Amino acid sequence: MDPTTQALLFALLGAVLGGGVVLAWRVSEVQQHGPDPVEEPVVPAGVAATLAVLRSSALVVDEADTVLKASAPAYALGLVRNDELTVDELVELVREVRRDGQIRETELVIARPGGGTPRTVTARVAPLTSRLVLVLVEDRTRERRVESVRRDFVANVSHELKTPVGAIRLLAEAVQEAADDPEAVHRFAGRMHRESERLGRLVQQIIELSRLQGDDPIDEPRVVSVDEVVERAIDAASTDAEARAVTILRAGETGVQLLGNADQLVVALSNLVTNAVTYSPESATVAVGVATRDSTVEIAVTDQGIGIPSHEIDRIFERFYRVDPARHRSTGGTGLGLSIVKHVVASHGGDVAVWSEEGHGSTFTLSLPAKIQSAPAQEAAP
Repeated sequence: MDPTTQALLFALLGAVLGGGVVLAWRVSEVQQHGPDPVEEPVVPAGVAATLAVLRSSALVVDEADTVLKASAPAYALGLVRNDELTVDELVELVREVRRDGQIRETELVIARPGGGTPRTVTARVAPLTSRLVLVLVEDRTRERRVESVRRDFVANVSHELKTPVGAIRLLAEAVQEAADDPEAVHRFAGRMHRESERLGRLVQQIIELSRLQGDDPIDEPRVVSVDEVVERAIDAASTDAEARAVTILRAGETGVQLLGNADQLVVALSNLVTNAVTYSPESATVAVGVATRDSTVEIAVTDQGIGIPSHEIDRIFERFYRVDPARHRSTGGTGLGLSIVKHVVASHGGDVAVWSEEGHGSTFTLSLPAKIQSAPAQEAAP
């Protein structure tokens, strides 16, 4: 055997012996201490992946109250800052769940980041592992606001219905007692007729408002002739206008079209024209003008009436809000007309603006998207 081969054999033998020694040492270590611990992920992979796609606010909190993982809405809602829960009530719930392992639910009102209207949320806190706690938070602000609006609406409707219903009942009793007085019976019957008309208008407007108050876009808009909408609205107010010797003028562009619901637009515009006639002095003039600006159709109703105080303008579109309650009682107003106008315009993707000066009249302007030129031709809605 030549020296080179001999050297290679000795080197290989040394490597084998060295490897055997290392292996023997490693086996001894395993026998004494067990296998090396496999580090468990802090947040289970499945949980982390779920939080990444959740639309609701979700957080994972460890034993030190540190937020290990949170969904994007949790940050947007202001629940997390610098890996810490910002809501003391949630921190306390997390600690209680960690102590006894019981799932807890509650409703909280939390402040918005940077101020603003507080948000109402429901929180569900549950143990995730022996070390981790899961917090799920749902924003219920809109739902609670809708519930509040609905309660107020029902309360207001109940109150408003009492007035004409009570008046009709009292007038009916008066008619019975005045059965031998034809003149009194005639007078009371006339008042009953007016109250019943007021009741009918109120019920009809409540029905219309209940259909519109979601402000949802119209499902199937059709091509609407603005000329026809204006004509129908003026016709609806013509009887009251003749009784008060008020002249209604049609001005502006003709042949204008837009996409929407003709019946809803007639209701909205009729309310504006009727209000203009009602609150204008006798022998006054009410103008209904139409104009197009870029891709917008503007319908303006101008009167020479009593006007609206500047501090009241922001509230006139509220349901049942009345600038002058005594005046509304004398005219039979329901306090719902302008609210209906606002909802109709919103459902058409438009806006309503008001200019008014006390003693000089008011102008209400509806701004609505014009008909898109590329839209397929359809017959004008009836």
